[in-house]
Amino acid sequence: MSVSSTSAAPNGAIAQLTPAQKRKESRRVILSSYLGSSIEFYDFLLYASASALIFPTVFFANLDPLAGTIASYGTFAAGYLARPLGGAIFGHFGDKLGRKKMLVLSMFIMGIASTLIGLVPGSATIGSWGAILLIALRMCQGIAVGGEWGGAALMALEHSEKGRRGFAASFTNAGAPTGAALGTFILGTTAAVLPHDDFMTWGWRIPFLLSFVLLIIGMIVRSRISESPIFLAALEKEKQNTTVKKKKLPIIEVLRRPRALILTMLAGASGFALQVLLSTFSVGYATEFGAERSSVLYAFALASVISIFFVVFFAHISDRLGRRPVMLAGLIMFVAYLPAFFKMMESNNWWLIFAAFTIALALHAIIFGPLAAFISEQFGTGSRYTGASMGYQFATLLGAGFTPTIMATLYASTGGTSVTPVMMYLIGLAIVSGVAIMLTRESKDFDLETQEH
Repeated sequence: MSVSSTSAAPNGAIAQLTPAQKRKESRRVILSSYLGSSIEFYDFLLYASASALIFPTVFFANLDPLAGTIASYGTFAAGYLARPLGGAIFGHFGDKLGRKKMLVLSMFIMGIASTLIGLVPGSATIGSWGAILLIALRMCQGIAVGGEWGGAALMALEHSEKGRRGFAASFTNAGAPTGAALGTFILGTTAAVLPHDDFMTWGWRIPFLLSFVLLIIGMIVRSRISESPIFLAALEKEKQNTTVKKKKLPIIEVLRRPRALILTMLAGASGFALQVLLSTFSVGYATEFGAERSSVLYAFALASVISIFFVVFFAHISDRLGRRPVMLAGLIMFVAYLPAFFKMMESNNWWLIFAAFTIALALHAIIFGPLAAFISEQFGTGSRYTGASMGYQFATLLGAGFTPTIMATLYASTGGTSVTPVMMYLIGLAIVSGVAIMLTRESKDFDLETQEH
């Protein structure tokens, strides 16, 4: 590892803090991770709703509705394809230069890319160039969020005491439903206030343009936090021990022992597939049975807000019971709930749709709450940013990147008459993730300061 000389000063300051001051700093970092992650996922997941409801008409008007939806989901997948690349790039420099610098840079890239999406002309103006620009900016989003998650999770995790790491790191994951709720609420409000034609012409751009305001807020928050004390302690130890052989690049450290990377990737895949089921496929599915678009979006947004508390709660439970048993219980319960979920989504009753989302997101929180700590704890300090980022982002690629397209294709194969193939696909992914979780080591009691694997 190597960092600029400016990082040495905060190290000494952190070492001199009293336990009470350290706890206060930990709370500041946790709050900043939560706020920053919320802003980044607002940008990233706003695209998910737009790809289901808006982009097929705006950017793929020359295709029939089903083909346009599948093509739009393809641009959605581009972001997930770019996320592992972002995880590798930001992870490398985060392990070499520090966590904080990479968090600021990732937020800047995300904010600019999301703002520019709101300015891309539709196919009626520039033809296929609109879709090309959309894909390019979506990939920038993917690279940015690929670096965001690892840094935010590690900052919260490495500022916290053992026994509270799951709780602390979960605030990064809680940023996902917060961002989803904020994006969905703003998109839904815009759709409800404006006439349909105005919304489809220019109104949908408003939530994306608001990203620039959120970018300014996020940059201010991120600039005021301190570097990870575990990273700084490892750096200091490396400086003092001149006999230690120079370490390999972080990505080499991860890839030469790929078991942790492969298992974390597979373990997290199902959770992300279930996440995009809720944010993309189920929204369109409910509207197909007569529900109003804005009503479904509001139901999902409100349920997402409620789920924030479940994410943090079940992460806290995992600090006591362990990451593995909690996550396995969540997978089993969600899969068992799938038939009832789809029936409720078919009801064209707002309260039933809201209840369906609320239950689904509560069950998803059992998987998602412990996930940040579960993945991060599998890697040593010198390569933790790289390993955790790549594990998490490959999990999103495998579980979420192509899942909307796969689900839409499977559903279309039945003529739009049955979701059984969709459920079978999700059950298969859940089995894969369950096996991978069982093959990992329980990590809640690992000593991160001495961990070098």
